[in-house]
Amino acid sequence: MKIAFIHYHLKTGGVTTCLKQQLEALKNDCDMCVITGELPPTTFPVKTIHIPELAYSSVYRKPFEPEDVAAAVAKGIWSQFNGPCDIVHVHNPLLAKNKKFLAILKALQKGGLNLLLQVHDFAEDGRAHLYFDEDYPADCHYCVVNSRDYQILLESGLKEQGLHPLFNCVSLPQMPPYPVAPGPLVVYPIRAIRRKNIGEAILLSFFFGDREKLEITLPPNSAADIASYKDWKVFVADYRLRVEFDRGLTEPFETIVCSARYLLTTSITEGFGFSFLEPWLFNKLVCGRKLSDICIDFESRGVCLDHMYAQLKVPIDGFDSNGFYDKWNRTINDTARFFDLQIDPEQIRSAYDAITTGGMIDFGLLAENFQKQVLRHLLSKKAHVQKLKTLNPLLSKIHRAALDQNIIASNRNAVVRNYNISQYRQNLLNMYAQVDATSIQQRIDKKKLLAEFFDPRRFSLLKWGTDDPQ
Repeated sequence: MKIAFIHYHLKTGGVTTCLKQQLEALKNDCDMCVITGELPPTTFPVKTIHIPELAYSSVYRKPFEPEDVAAAVAKGIWSQFNGPCDIVHVHNPLLAKNKKFLAILKALQKGGLNLLLQVHDFAEDGRAHLYFDEDYPADCHYCVVNSRDYQILLESGLKEQGLHPLFNCVSLPQMPPYPVAPGPLVVYPIRAIRRKNIGEAILLSFFFGDREKLEITLPPNSAADIASYKDWKVFVADYRLRVEFDRGLTEPFETIVCSARYLLTTSITEGFGFSFLEPWLFNKLVCGRKLSDICIDFESRGVCLDHMYAQLKVPIDGFDSNGFYDKWNRTINDTARFFDLQIDPEQIRSAYDAITTGGMIDFGLLAENFQKQVLRHLLSKKAHVQKLKTLNPLLSKIHRAALDQNIIASNRNAVVRNYNISQYRQNLLNMYAQVDATSIQQRIDKKKLLAEFFDPRRFSLLKWGTDDPQ
């Protein structure tokens, strides 16, 4: 089978890693090429075809016609395969990082190419600045990386014959060439964008064991995330908290992970959820926030995450709740207007009452300025910390869970058994066979899709809002 992959760029990142895993899985089964707007910084496993107009709009700024780019893509495919390919597998096409990308894909369809669109992220899921006003491509196949997105797209108009679940695989890590002894270090091994919920990781450090400290490995790249990150560094320094930053800039990832007593995640949103799988391959336990709609896939395959919490309750009298409501309400209304949604004020009020039941709210719904108010409240009196532990019993078990070697061994086995590259290869081949054999007529109802994500009861200012200056 002949497969042409398309992605905006081949720089290091989650989607590029996924693409490389697909190339590795299929290397003995398919003839492949990758068409990209930005060439990789190092050698790549298969031939790459560079079409600069496919890059992000922020990278390629010259005017062009989508039909001309589609013709260049078709020419590249014909040159590679001495004819057409069976499938054009496109990564993350529903984010408007290239403003003309959908028009290019629709022109490819008109030219007779068979599209498979793999959705890793949705603009409707808190990324309004990357939203396409135009309709998404119709009458082609889609695939998604988790069961949540599969159900959402079924509800939004796609058909089972034209929608395919394709869970990612994980690879056994390359361990450091020298022994690394774990110390009293808790590692949050991420690039610290706002959605990773850094304030909650700092809060959890209040409940660590003796001498344990938190390490957040990498800074973010975008301007908005950098501003928030710098504020957190100042906050940590002002209060002399047991938190360090940026070790990942000077040491290899594997070495840092191996030096940890255990790992942490407090993210409020994920696509696939590698952070819930990869730690076990290092024989490390991961603690913190469990995203139930993502983790249900892992738990159904034997990965036990019972030691993790789905929400972190904090009293609303520990921060300016009136100020929070004003900003939360305003941001919901602003977002609804952007998407041309009608939202009833009573629905907003009802949602607020639901998320503050019993005078409590999930810490992950708060913007950074309100999170800092909560942390200051906790630091002002030990009784406040004790109350939080009572409200969230799992907090007192964080450091003790890391000693449970049975759960580590069991989860490692479950991950290796269910998310290995051999199984991934078979899933890819089965999917390609279905796509190649099945013509499909379907379309995404964008209003229904947005309604599936836009729920005031789960509306987090870390995802939808901007941080307030301190």
